[in-house]
Amino acid sequence: MAAAGILLAAALGGGLLFLARCFSSVTRKVALRMPAGGPMEGKTAIITGANSGLGRATAAELLRQGARVIMACRDCGRAEEAARELRAEVGLCSRGGGECRGELVVHELDLASLSSVRSFCQQVLQEEPRLDVLINNAGIFQCPYMKTEDGFEMQFGVNHLGHFLLTNLLLGLLKSSVPSRIVVVSSKLYKYGEINFDDLNSELSYNKSFAYSRSKLGNILFTRELARRIQNSGVTVNVLHPGIVRTNLAWPTFLLLSRKPSQKLERENLACDTPCQPFCSALKAF
Repeated sequence: MAAAGILLAAALGGGLLFLARCFSSVTRKVALRMPAGGPMEGKTAIITGANSGLGRATAAELLRQGARVIMACRDCGRAEEAARELRAEVGLCSRGGGECRGELVVHELDLASLSSVRSFCQQVLQEEPRLDVLINNAGIFQCPYMKTEDGFEMQFGVNHLGHFLLTNLLLGLLKSSVPSRIVVVSSKLYKYGEINFDDLNSELSYNKSFAYSRSKLGNILFTRELARRIQNSGVTVNVLHPGIVRTNLAWPTFLLLSRKPSQKLERENLACDTPCQPFCSALKAF
């Protein structure tokens, strides 16, 4: 009964928030683009899940600011396609014309495989002399019960554990590149999650909504503890809730909440203030 009540509260709360945004009479637009060759020139950023949604939008804006952007994606084919589109959208470096765009590279990273995470980090440590920004953006949402390659419940494994290992393996490079920044993308749905140490793998009981919330709670607890441990190191770590944004991850769920949601639903376009948060948080370090 308690679980049903929490689920109902989550559904109603999310629905009311969504409808309020859909029918608000105030259209929030913020002009956030800056001149090319901006503060990220000469700096390197890694974005997980950068081939679509918030990750892609953040990659585009960091690229415009001159950053070397590493797209860390599970599907290299889709990532390369997105990279081609981004290069065409943003343009190439043209110092003679007074504008300089960044550099875009694609590396394979499967957060459902700790072996893949280690291989990715090994490649980064071998090839990159510095790392200024790490954006833990990739995630999966309310999937059926599955396990990662290493036997962890999929949502907890991908959304939290994969990023946990990734961050720790790259922390030394971030510390040697100060001032640097870690940005963790979480969700307000963390409020409905709890860490059950007697059933961490959700083998006794699995609810896809609770499992997602638990993974986002893990993100927040990890960020808070990491911030405490590395304070005064020159590495800043923040966690954020991006709000309701029309992305491939969130769209199927929120489509059910409104007959015409596309009228007001914010898109992964950095002209709007909500989706720009990963980019803005990354930029504040410099």
